[in-house]
Amino acid sequence: MKYVLDTHTWIWWNMSPEKLSPRVKGIIENTQSYEELLLSAISPWEFSKLLEKGRIGISCNPEDWIKIALEMPKLRLVPLSPILAYRSTILPQPFHDDPPDQIIVATAREEKATILTKDQRILSYPHVKSLW
Repeated sequence: MKYVLDTHTWIWWNMSPEKLSPRVKGIIENTQSYEELLLSAISPWEFSKLLEKGRIGISCNPEDWIKIALEMPKLRLVPLSPILAYRSTILPQPFHDDPPDQIIVATAREEKATILTKDQRILSYPHVKSLW
């Protein structure tokens, strides 16, 4: 089993794990329950935009935070390939038009993985597996 971490799930695991659902927290903690965790390359960018806009704050160097946050067990950063970028634009409709969410969903579809997310728009999207 493979799981894609939505950006907020990755951030919360590394900053405020108590914000995660018990189910998601249990999955991430139990490294035997999955083959690998996946993180879209768009997620560190989203994290950086949240910092830029002052929507989150950290007490260390952002580059250090990102490096440490990418050291989760069994975590693989999935690059944004040209094909994946294209596939994010042709998702079965209806889906909303947030580019990072489109890329995360396309990543999960490509990798045949389940997205760990609290985002109701993704949870209700019938063309990808997701849970919270």
